[in-house]
Amino acid sequence: MIDTIRSLPDKPGVYQYFDENGKLLYVGKAKSLKKRVKSYFRFNPFRPADNLSPRIYKMISEAKRLEYIVVENENDALILENSLIKQLKPKYNILLRDDKTYPYIYVNTDEDFPRLEITRKVVKGKNIKYFGPFSQGASAILKTIYEEIPLVQSKSCIKGKKACLYHQIGKCLAPCEGKITKEEYKKLIQKAIKLIHNKDKLLEILNKKMMKFAKNLQFEEAAEIRDRINAIQDAEIFSNVDMVKLKDIDVFVVEIFKNKAVVIRIFVREGKVVASSHNIINSQVTPEKSEIYTRAILEFYSTETPFTSNEILVGDDFEEREWLEEVLSSKFNKKIKINLPNKNNKNLIDLAKINALEIIKNQKEDTLLDEIKILFNLQSIPYKIEVFDTSHMQGEATVGSMVVWENGKFKKEDYRHYHLEGKDEYSQMNELLTRRAKSFDKKSPPDLWLIDGGRAQLNLAKEIIDSSGANVDVLAISKEKIDAKAHRAKGKAKDKVYFLSGNGIEKIELSENDKRLQFLQRLRDEAHRFAIEFHRKTKRKKDMQIELLKIKGIGKAKMTKLLNYFGSFENIKKADFNELKTLLNEKDAKNIIDFFQKG
Repeated sequence: MIDTIRSLPDKPGVYQYFDENGKLLYVGKAKSLKKRVKSYFRFNPFRPADNLSPRIYKMISEAKRLEYIVVENENDALILENSLIKQLKPKYNILLRDDKTYPYIYVNTDEDFPRLEITRKVVKGKNIKYFGPFSQGASAILKTIYEEIPLVQSKSCIKGKKACLYHQIGKCLAPCEGKITKEEYKKLIQKAIKLIHNKDKLLEILNKKMMKFAKNLQFEEAAEIRDRINAIQDAEIFSNVDMVKLKDIDVFVVEIFKNKAVVIRIFVREGKVVASSHNIINSQVTPEKSEIYTRAILEFYSTETPFTSNEILVGDDFEEREWLEEVLSSKFNKKIKINLPNKNNKNLIDLAKINALEIIKNQKEDTLLDEIKILFNLQSIPYKIEVFDTSHMQGEATVGSMVVWENGKFKKEDYRHYHLEGKDEYSQMNELLTRRAKSFDKKSPPDLWLIDGGRAQLNLAKEIIDSSGANVDVLAISKEKIDAKAHRAKGKAKDKVYFLSGNGIEKIELSENDKRLQFLQRLRDEAHRFAIEFHRKTKRKKDMQIELLKIKGIGKAKMTKLLNYFGSFENIKKADFNELKTLLNEKDAKNIIDFFQKG
């Protein structure tokens, strides 16, 4: 490694440290590879530098090999580093798992009769005005505005040239028939825009509606309004901070609590908090603020996100602050400043820090994860786990499932289904895991994969992970077999757990009352449930397709047309004669009605 260090170029780039087993330890970026990497070491004798943080000192002590990539400029180095960390999850880097994009409400003022809509990326157009971002509640805000203000309700309305049902019920003033001028409509848009930032008014409107529905015993409708109120309220950090002078600011604050960190984001628009969100980072080692600030800001603005603020405000200074300013200014083609707090906005930083403390107080210590790490010789504590299972019936309607467990609960929004082509369980699992590994660049890898299977499946998963280059531990849990069938009786199954050790693959049988085994069984059973549920749905859909094709005159093209219009086979069954006749023809409509009536 020393020869590689001495021959490094004085150019910007990204460097990677590996341990003696070829595992990736750390990814870093540099304006000068030569100067940056040399700063980690002392020569004569060759050893780690004395001024390193404990985390980096430990990493350098384990490093046995160095690789590097030269890039054209410093900005490319920062972006490439962030991409590699997300994709490969190096052991000593901080991984901020915040893959979601935030919704914005926007309006295209180039249109004669524009609508308010939701987007998560930059919309093409010269005169697009954005509002947000919203951590949640954007759809609730928009739905309320459309109920209160008679804007054009659908994109197709203007093209229709004829007033529709929305006009008849007073929800639209029919600009399609010229019943409102552009100037009058513009006033409605301005009124709607004011409501976006006036959450007190929105909540007042919704509370009145909810009370009215409850008084009329319309409890289902009242519950829907209640959910909207909660969505709008939960998006805000409420405070008494005077923000009149703050205008439009994106705020990022990082607080460290032992091996955990909290990232707080607050979005202020026109002097009001329009949204807030947070991340909890569970680190294997004590995290460093500087790296987290860089990760959090770069990650938030790395997607095709509109930049709608005047400045970025951070709670602390950090090493790459000016570097990030250059990257973001280049990306958005405007001067962007990342500022430290002053007397006018310090209260906002204090508010964020108070909320970070409250969030960490509500975090429960999970010693079970530490015990699992030790028992199964894992590289890291499995804060995030992905669990895989497959399901089929005699090779038919083969599907795979991935469920996700993170921060003490199942994260259902990250669950995934897969249609599989494999003919046997091994090839099906191979396809399932390979497809997931190929998506690491879009969705960061977890700490642990838990596979439903035995020694062969564990070996397979290890090969796929090694090929990806990512740092992910693997366990396999094998069901007890009774008369050649899997036995899943809750709390009774004598499952074996396969894991990797220095001696290769080992297996362990734990007591059925062991909490570590019960935890893994619970994860495996959730993946199995999810796979079975999707398999049954897929099988029903396939059976219905076959059934529909039996109808005289209904080919694949007509079946596709029916599905595109009605959305599901159940809706086709419920469709009336006139709907079917309009979509197809009278003869086909009659055949479909007759077929389902006979069935």
